[in-house]
Amino acid sequence: MTPTDRSSAPARRGDGHVFHQLAGAARKAARTMAGVIEECNYAQRRMLQLRLNPERYVINSDQAPATFAEFLFRTSGLLIHEPAADKRFAG
Repeated sequence: MTPTDRSSAPARRGDGHVFHQLAGAARKAARTMAGVIEECNYAQRRMLQLRLNPERYVINSDQAPATFAEFLFRTSGLLIHEPAADKRFAG
């Protein structure tokens, strides 16, 4: 390090400044990766729910069930839980 380097603004702040910037960037990257993994996990679970849904395999599934037994069969699969209103519109 030359004498002019020591008098620069980053050098006056101390060596820890650069470390804190790098640590902050690493934390941000880790949060972003965690968000991507969380979203992929949700999508995988949702696709499995849709694939295993009994209504997918029923003929004329776009029509209402004819009997109560058929209604029970169609709703026997896993149903997705709808989030609360404040969480739906949170962003």
